[in-house]
Amino acid sequence: MLKLEEKLTTMLEPGVEALGFELVGVEFVRAGKHSILRVFIDHEDGITVDDCAEVSYQASAILDVEDPISTEYNLEVSSPGMDRPLFKEKHYEEVIGQIVQVKLSMPMDNRRNFKGKLLTCENGTISIEVDGQQFQLAVANIEKGNVVPTFD
Repeated sequence: MLKLEEKLTTMLEPGVEALGFELVGVEFVRAGKHSILRVFIDHEDGITVDDCAEVSYQASAILDVEDPISTEYNLEVSSPGMDRPLFKEKHYEEVIGQIVQVKLSMPMDNRRNFKGKLLTCENGTISIEVDGQQFQLAVANIEKGNVVPTFD
């Protein structure tokens, strides 16, 4: 996770949890005046539009006071969706056996992108099977990770 996202997560997590939701993660997409701050929330009963609005109101208040982002941006609050983003080690543990796609910050074996079945996640390392070959990847080196939805 990038430094800004870590700072935003630390800043927003208490407020989101106080409303009864889990802050899954935060993503900041830089695009000049069209930058986007995405806040992903979850709840055991699912997420409604009203839940997103409530968290958006809370997050906006926190961001207005703390002012951690110096450029213009739009705030988006949503559920993780079917292609659930994976931010923390516990998120990888929850989807063992599923197909995931990860992009590394630093290349390994001359590649940064891996898509395959998540076999294990322990001690800060995931094991992923890609085309019959297993790779051990450090969670700390993962820039972006998502579940790949499968339809049976």
